[in-house]
Amino acid sequence: MGTLYHLLGNMEDAHDALQETFIKCWRNREKLPEIDNVRAWIFRIAVNTGRDMRMTAWRRKRQALGDEEHSVPSSEAQPAAHAQRSEQMEHLRIAVSQLRDEEREVFLLRQNGDLTYEAIAETLSIPLGTVKTRMRMALANLRQHLAPTETPRKNPL
Repeated sequence: MGTLYHLLGNMEDAHDALQETFIKCWRNREKLPEIDNVRAWIFRIAVNTGRDMRMTAWRRKRQALGDEEHSVPSSEAQPAAHAQRSEQMEHLRIAVSQLRDEEREVFLLRQNGDLTYEAIAETLSIPLGTVKTRMRMALANLRQHLAPTETPRKNPL
């Protein structure tokens, strides 16, 4: 679900994509005995569904809506800690959304899908070296975007 959320930009579309993914998997369940890596197969269907939905939304020039109404703070978290964590997550969400689509897909499959680089290559039907390059670029871009900004020092004189 997290992968679809980051691919599509809002929870409603992610839920729709997840349901569509389930339907596609169910319709093709007879292929399961032939599939070596079921997890990669499911993620391939999910990523392709997310791509299709993203392109459809882009063509309609649809803007993603915020997902604040779906956020439920933990009853155990202190308000200040929760606010800081929310701010950090928002910065991360923005940073991930600014990655190129190819980088974002590889990053999300590795982080959210917990897939190996080999499984990602299989899922996206791309060479292993391309997966590693995209991941390296994604991490470099995220580091750059999330690096703390330095405040200029005042001259003591």
